[in-house]
Amino acid sequence: MIRQYELVERVKAYDPNADEDLLNRAYVFSMKAHGSQMRASGDPYFSHPLEVAGILTQLKLDSASIVTALLHDTVEDTVATLGDIERMFGTDIGRLVDGVTKLSRIELQNIESQTDQAKQAENFRKLVLAMSEDIRVLLVKLADRVHNMRTLHYLKNPEKRRRIARETLEIYAPLAERIGIHQFKDELEDLAFAELNPDGRDSILARLALLRSEGGELVGRIIGELRRVLREGGLPEAAVTGREKTPYSIWRKMQRKSVSFEQLSDIMAFRVAVANVEECYQALGIMHARYPVIPGRFKDYISTPKPNGYRSIHTAVIGPERQRVEVQIRTHDMHEVAELGVAAHWAYKQQGGPRTEGRQYRWLRELLDILEHAQRPEEFLEHTKLELFQDQVFCFTPKGDLIALPRGATPVDFAYAVHSQVGDTCVGAKANGRMLPLRSELQNGDQVEILTSKGQTPSPEWERFVVTGKARARIRRFIRTQQRTQYVELGRAMLQKQFRQEGYDYAEKALENVLKIIQQPSVEDLLAAVGSGLQSAREVFNAVFPGHKTPPQADRDEKVVPLNRQRARSRKDNALPIRGLIPGMAVHYAGCCHPLPGDRIVGIVTTGKGVTIHTIDCETLESFNEMPERWIDVAWEADPETAEEHVGRINVIIANEPGSLGTLSTVIGKNGGNISNLKITSRSRDFFEMIIDIEVASVKHLTNIIAALRATPVINAVDRARGG
Repeated sequence: MIRQYELVERVKAYDPNADEDLLNRAYVFSMKAHGSQMRASGDPYFSHPLEVAGILTQLKLDSASIVTALLHDTVEDTVATLGDIERMFGTDIGRLVDGVTKLSRIELQNIESQTDQAKQAENFRKLVLAMSEDIRVLLVKLADRVHNMRTLHYLKNPEKRRRIARETLEIYAPLAERIGIHQFKDELEDLAFAELNPDGRDSILARLALLRSEGGELVGRIIGELRRVLREGGLPEAAVTGREKTPYSIWRKMQRKSVSFEQLSDIMAFRVAVANVEECYQALGIMHARYPVIPGRFKDYISTPKPNGYRSIHTAVIGPERQRVEVQIRTHDMHEVAELGVAAHWAYKQQGGPRTEGRQYRWLRELLDILEHAQRPEEFLEHTKLELFQDQVFCFTPKGDLIALPRGATPVDFAYAVHSQVGDTCVGAKANGRMLPLRSELQNGDQVEILTSKGQTPSPEWERFVVTGKARARIRRFIRTQQRTQYVELGRAMLQKQFRQEGYDYAEKALENVLKIIQQPSVEDLLAAVGSGLQSAREVFNAVFPGHKTPPQADRDEKVVPLNRQRARSRKDNALPIRGLIPGMAVHYAGCCHPLPGDRIVGIVTTGKGVTIHTIDCETLESFNEMPERWIDVAWEADPETAEEHVGRINVIIANEPGSLGTLSTVIGKNGGNISNLKITSRSRDFFEMIIDIEVASVKHLTNIIAALRATPVINAVDRARGG
């Protein structure tokens, strides 16, 4: 276990200005917080955060990162709180510790339940990146995983060991590669491989040992030959190193290419490091001039870097002793980035290098939101915000599956992402165990539970706030299908009424004979056209019975019936019921008069929109007096009290005094109403005038609320709003 002074000395070795007092306080705080806790290995638990801090010193990270490593498990595993951390070590370190803690909680989710594990693992990696707002959070987490894998063999549960190893191989090793820390990637892959396939790893190690015994110091001889060739070519300072590839990389290549160990041609890899980019291409020319090139194996990552910033030239030749060898050519700076990735830039900045890198460090500006002209290391570190996947949000199902959604996604988007049927029947949602509105925006890491009901159908309102194409397309398709069905039903009812008024029995077979005259492809299309107002019922009737003539008075009766109470009562049986017709599709309630169940109503056929329902005394109806063909008798369902909620509008004059608005809303709530909208139309010193929309079941319900409001002292006047 590293001693306290040793840790401080390691940090001071690469950062002489490091805050020694801060490091010492964090060391003592963590040791006391973990107290007598023990690890599965039998070592004190404190040895783990200390080793993690030691790993990060190899990356030459700043003091805040080292302190975070020392404290990263205190909030999760001890009585220490985030408030304690912030109070003793500052908000920056508190934020870093909180970020690592959140990542630790995330990994407890089950990631094996999804059928497509490759997609699940990629989503998980994106989630970790999205939640690591500061890149240092991810570096601490990777170091934490490295040490946990080093001590994995102490866990007694083999299934748990395999789960952690699989998670490491699928999630954390690719993450290390993505941000360019290849030393972490190689070690994590090898440790996980040893747990998941010990026989395969041992077999490869045995074959590598056999190659070494047969070839003697083959790697050393090839290195010597390559140095000589480069020196003779004019690069005496070129550094050449060589190694065998890792067992896991060999195994993966055998699996990918379906070849045996003996068939692999590039088990050995050699690296040439030179001073600058020009010498990289000079070394490449020397190698290709001296040795036969293996076709198809050349890659230039200097002119076209990898997304994680990796830059190097790769080639494969039949080199010394007729061995097929892979050669990587790069500068010393490129090598540091290749091994340490993002972490290389902390050491770079602390060494006081130039402040701008131009094209060479273009990738870092794409990876991190960093001020290009930072004046000091602290300023550089303040702005290390990860921008990857900031346009996405990642949420869990109750079973732990990850769903990736666009930023701004709602529970309805989540429901449709799970399954179309779940979206169609969604009635509510919980995020992290708490109910939330369906239009709420989901956050990274939310565990979302969708509540469904067999009787639920998509609401046209959903289309206003969903952000995913799948959800929007499904809702629109449902609306189109339902709307057409509603139009067909409405058109059939309107034709039945028209035929009955003229003394004829309705028969759809008769409609088939006039399709060509009406220019409709089918009876259903004809009915939909009538229901949507594109075709009048009288025109269809006249086409079916061209010789029939309606007396002028009949037309007059049809126009004035809705305005005549006596006739409306006598013809109640002929009224078209609007029961079952979904508002917003074939039927629309007029916004001018807000009709309620119990009101005497009339329908106005609106071209392309179906029927708009008005109260019988709505002033808007006067503009339709000369268009009798657009009037239609309609009626509420038999029991208006069982109807769905409707919106009633009232005008209120209320005293301008403290608590009056609260009294008004309380009275409405106690009487079963729900305020859906409120607008103040006039303000004075003594009174406010306002318009209030209230969700009620019927006109009787609204009348009861108005009566209760009139009995309230702070209410000066209240009346139902009428259209105009």
